[in-house]
Order: sequence, then structure tokens, then C-alpha cells
Amino acid sequence: MKVVVQRVAKAGVSVEGKNISSIGKGYLLLVGIGSNDTETEIEYVAGKIAKLRIFPDDNDKMNKSVIDISGDILAVSQFTLYGDISDGNRPSFTKAMEPVKAQAYFDQFVSRLSALIGKEVKKGVFGAHMEVELTNDGPVTIIYER
Repeated sequence: MKVVVQRVAKAGVSVEGKNISSIGKGYLLLVGIGSNDTETEIEYVAGKIAKLRIFPDDNDKMNKSVIDISGDILAVSQFTLYGDISDGNRPSFTKAMEPVKAQAYFDQFVSRLSALIGKEVKKGVFGAHMEVELTNDGPVTIIYER
């Protein structure tokens, strides 16, 4: 599983020009599910992200989590995180999980994360062509892979 965590002031997702989801201060997550991922990875990564401390405390040190600041999360599925360009210039996506199973795992990830942070995690539309807008805060970007 690969997740790009971006600390944002705001973020949103549109499909065909229609705003699907938007958030204020929090995380924009780009989520890739790998072909070998299991429910164990889903649970573990959700826990790591819920507890991730990348918001500043009173001393301007990254010491607060999204829970601590009552922040929002927007999760966007992105199988292209598994794009492999080691052979040639056109990416291969054979390491990404097949779509039906990946959607179930993505939904499970969002559900688990919602439970952990105590509020709804917003999301894009799985498999759709999405336009993602964000205002990076920092910028702070963490890439997590398990």
C-alpha cells in the first residue's frame, strides 16, 4: 500500500466539473492499493495516518495529529502510484490491485480511518477521472509505503 499524505489548508475533488468532495485544513491522501496488500495493511496504515503528527504545536514543532487539530481528510484512490517505468517509458500497472478488490479495500481504508479520527473521511469517486485541487500547507508531503 502506498499513500501520499499532503498537509493542506484546503482540498477538493471534482468529476465532470461537479464538486464531489471538499475539505478545509487537514490531509489530502492519494491512496494506492497494491496487488499483494491485505486487510492487515489497510488497518495498519489507517492507524499510522490517524496518529501521524505533522501539524505544528505552540512551539511550531510538528507534534499534532489531524485528530488533535480536529482536521479533515480527503482520500483519493490512485492506482497510478504503482506505475512502474523501469522498462521503457510507458508505465506498467501490474503491481496495482485489480479494480474490484481495490475498491473494496479503499472503502475499508476510508471506513477505518473515519472510525479512528471520529469523523467522516471524504473521498473522490473510485475509478473516475478526477480533478483534484489543493492548497499545500507548508508544503508538507509524506510518502508512506508498507
